[in-house]
Amino acid sequence: MTKELLAPVDEIKQKFGYIAVDEAMTVTIPADKLLEFMQALKDEYDLDYLTNETAVDYPEENKFQLVYNINSLEKGYSLMVKTDVDRDNPEVLSVFPIWGGANWQEREIYDLLGIVFTGHPNLKRILLDDEFEGYPLRKDFQWEGGRE
Repeated sequence: MTKELLAPVDEIKQKFGYIAVDEAMTVTIPADKLLEFMQALKDEYDLDYLTNETAVDYPEENKFQLVYNINSLEKGYSLMVKTDVDRDNPEVLSVFPIWGGANWQEREIYDLLGIVFTGHPNLKRILLDDEFEGYPLRKDFQWEGGRE
C-alpha cells in the first residue's frame, strides 16, 4: 500500500495569496475564486480527479462549507479544498465543467442541503421525490410523523 502524498501546498499558497492553509494542509478559498482556483489546480498541478465533494451545515455560523477532495493520478498526491457558502443565499459555481465527476455529487448536495450549483447542466433532485419539501441534512430540518 502506498502512502498518499500531499500536493505542493506551499507553492500553491505563494501563487494564490487569497487562500488560507491550516495545520492539516487543508486549503480554504473564498467562494468567488472557486472556479478560477480549481481550474488552476487541474491545469497547473495535475489534480485531475475529484474523488469526493460534500457539504457541512453550520447554522450557528450561518454558513455551509463545501469540501472537495482532489487527487493527481499521475503524481499520486491529494488536496482537500474548502469554501464557505452563505446559508441565506446558498449558491456557488459548479465545478462540473472542470471535473465531470461532480455531476451526481452536486445533485446530492443540492437535494439534501439545498445548495444551488450555478452552471450545473442538470441540477435536480437525485434521491428524494420532486414534491419533497425541505432539505433533510440541514440541522434545522424538522421531521414530521414517523418513519415508514
